[in-house]
Amino acid sequence: MTRDPNAPTPSPPPRAPRVFKLDDPALQTAGDDDVFADAGASTSRRNEAAPRKLTASDLNRGIRWGSILLSAMAALASLAAGLWFTRFVSVALERQDWVGWVAFGLMMIIALALAVILLREVLGFRRLARLAKLRQSVRQSIAAKDAQQERTAVTALARHYHGRADMTWGLARLADHKGDVLEPGELLRLADRELLSPLDTEARRVILKAAKRVATVTALSPMMWIAMGFVLVENVRMFRTLAGLYGGRPGTLGALRLARLVVTHIIATGGLAMTDDLLGQFLGQDVLRRLSRRLGEGAFNGALTARLGVAAVEVTRPLPFLDADPLRVREIFAELFKSLRGGDKTLAEKV
Repeated sequence: MTRDPNAPTPSPPPRAPRVFKLDDPALQTAGDDDVFADAGASTSRRNEAAPRKLTASDLNRGIRWGSILLSAMAALASLAAGLWFTRFVSVALERQDWVGWVAFGLMMIIALALAVILLREVLGFRRLARLAKLRQSVRQSIAAKDAQQERTAVTALARHYHGRADMTWGLARLADHKGDVLEPGELLRLADRELLSPLDTEARRVILKAAKRVATVTALSPMMWIAMGFVLVENVRMFRTLAGLYGGRPGTLGALRLARLVVTHIIATGGLAMTDDLLGQFLGQDVLRRLSRRLGEGAFNGALTARLGVAAVEVTRPLPFLDADPLRVREIFAELFKSLRGGDKTLAEKV
């Protein structure tokens, strides 16, 4: 039956009430996509029509002529200094009188000093690498619990300290009692007790002296940059002393590399503990309430130096603390604060 096109369209039957949730995905109708598409198109058209806001990066675009000027001036000054030095040396060496011979001798001394410094740095890096290899072998022997591997590690440790006058007594006792050890792990404990325990005592003294110097200089320094420079130099010197005490003996570059290892070690294993220790000691002591602000800064820098020193011992020590007493940061803090408390009146008068 053909439907009349002029006849009115019948209305659909009314739907019964329904209960639904607002987050039901089935509520999306067929026309929603078109509505969203039209809305997105209109939004994109509005964004295209609206001007883009100016940002700070737009202001910094372009050629930085000030940087080019400074770079060119620095390069020109370096070139002029190099040409002047080259011309001076060539003219001095061409002379046949005493000026030429003195210049030649000084050049030879400079070359010799540079060669010795370079050789010392290379040897320092090799010592640090040998110390790290020894630590790795000790860790492997401890993890494996193998008596033969343990004896090999202890033999390498004794060879590492062979020839040192301060280790003669410990090496002799280790050699005397080495054959009496039968259980795995006891030989490393014997080496820790006889060889490294005396070194730990000296390391503790070195750390405490460095912390006291840093605290005193920071409190008495008239300028902040002088105190910062002294703290940096004192910490690097402490790292070199501790590494040389345990058999590393690095040069200047090796000490800087060791400083990086120490900071990495603190961040990886004890960064939060360092902060807790420092805050706990400062809050638990009455020294900061009685001292001035500058003396408090000196106490803080000294405590931080002590924490770095203990971390340096943990990095450079060939053995972990097995039988010897470990260096405890809180004990060094207590001695540092005791010394500051005993001399606070004198420091306050100087400040």
